[in-house]
Amino acid sequence: MALNTTARAGARPAARPGGSREAWRRPAWLETTGEWARDRLRLLDSPLATHHVLLATTALLVVIGLVMVLSSSSVESLQDNGSQFTYFKKQATFAVLGGAVLVVASRVPAAAWRRLALPALLGAALLQLLVFVPGVGIAVGGNRNWIELGPISGQPSEAAKVALVLACALALTRKYDRLHEPSQLIGALLPSVAATVGLVLLARDLGTAMVMMFMVAAMLWTAGVPVKFFALTGGAAALLATALVVTSDNRMRRVEDWLFGSATSGVEIQGARWQPVQGQYALASGGWWGLGLGASREKWQWLPEAHNDYIFAIIGEELGLPGTLVVLVLFAVLALAALRLVRRSADLFTKIAVTGFAAWMLGQACLNIGVVLGVLPVIGVPLPLISYGGTALVAGLLGVGILLSFARAEPGAPEALRARESVVARSLAVLPRRPRRSR
Repeated sequence: MALNTTARAGARPAARPGGSREAWRRPAWLETTGEWARDRLRLLDSPLATHHVLLATTALLVVIGLVMVLSSSSVESLQDNGSQFTYFKKQATFAVLGGAVLVVASRVPAAAWRRLALPALLGAALLQLLVFVPGVGIAVGGNRNWIELGPISGQPSEAAKVALVLACALALTRKYDRLHEPSQLIGALLPSVAATVGLVLLARDLGTAMVMMFMVAAMLWTAGVPVKFFALTGGAAALLATALVVTSDNRMRRVEDWLFGSATSGVEIQGARWQPVQGQYALASGGWWGLGLGASREKWQWLPEAHNDYIFAIIGEELGLPGTLVVLVLFAVLALAALRLVRRSADLFTKIAVTGFAAWMLGQACLNIGVVLGVLPVIGVPLPLISYGGTALVAGLLGVGILLSFARAEPGAPEALRARESVVARSLAVLPRRPRRSR
């Protein structure tokens, strides 16, 4: 009797109804998802990918900051001003102002920032000198780092960060061929560093000065300065920081608490230990998933500077591990976008300046988060783009605007921008058109 051909060993089973064997094994929704993922990955090859990633990441950080400032400052704002929205309204106003600054800065030609470096350095130095003028400069927390001119107040050191990046990038670009000579390197850095970091140190703002020194070190690395120079300057910076800590009772207490603190009672955590301990309480009480947005306990006059330097602790308390991870991932994306911009840019000035701005945002974020986690002693620096503070927010958005200006000058980006239709044209294209009447 003849055997059934479909039952013989080694025969391929018949295809399922509705398509081939491969199509049956791979559902349609999986095919669609794969195509969507491939399309999204292809977008990263676009010359404007860096621009869009920087803009979207910054917008998300600012929105998270506004939400968390509203939540963390509501109790203190209600007590001080009679309204729980006072600090939020101020921060939102500065966010709008900073957004306008970002848009204007992003439209400035990339080559123009090279010409603006020296005027920016001079202006920043003059502003920083105002902190030493009686009646204008204000001391806060032992540091003379604020100025007040009538109803306007702010921190000139934030503007000094922008000027420092532009001035150092210009100096290192001009002396690029002779950076291996110590005299040439020192001569290139001395004016910009003295006019910014030096004046900030004279105002006793060690935290801001540390961020600025990290920015300079990152720019030197990008410029290809020999490694032996980092050993010398790093040792000198460490000695200077140690001297500033030893000569300040407040800083010494913070360092001693960080190294040897083991508070176990309410009496022991009074004074300098109070803030870091309450910050750790906030993170601990948040647990894995948080207490819920707006449900923080520490903001009820327990944690000082809850909406400023310690806002990351409130994020952990209210939003838990997912909330803190979102913030960390966004800063990581910002770092990757800056790295892509450095790799794709052909201009040395752009490479060094992008490194400086990225080191500012990421170095200050790491410093702030390290303090909140207890990895570092308490240093008064805010979380970029998130913490409460108008001057810091506007200056940070200015820095991102300059990064966007550099991103718009990437190879292929100008052509892509010129070829792209305007928003109005794209919006009108979806409207139905009235057919023409035949004559």
